[in-house]
Amino acid sequence: QVRLVESGGGLVQAGGSLRLSCATSGRTISTYPMGWFRQAPGKERRFVASISWRDSSTFYADSVKGRFTISRDNAKNTLYLQMDSLKLDDTGVYLCAAGTARGLPTAFSSWGQGTQVTVSS
Repeated sequence: QVRLVESGGGLVQAGGSLRLSCATSGRTISTYPMGWFRQAPGKERRFVASISWRDSSTFYADSVKGRFTISRDNAKNTLYLQMDSLKLDDTGVYLCAAGTARGLPTAFSSWGQGTQVTVSS
């Protein structure tokens, strides 16, 4: 089981930037697809971005395309999410997720506790 710990959340004004990190332990992440999800109060968890293990191909929700960038540093066993031009609707708890070894970046089985991102006007 991969252990995931998110950090980097906080309060930011609309238009600002944040960089989230997800530190992993237990196993190297080099062969795991990874992703970020967001859960807003009273709403379901929603996909934000994912990255494949094979060639680091990236995938984004339409709402964040062009503003967010997912990346991974396998040597540091860390996943990142650079969030720029933040909007009020980006507010929520951001959760890091890992899929199964050598799997597709579409299914995730391990989850972190999340880090709160609040965007203010």
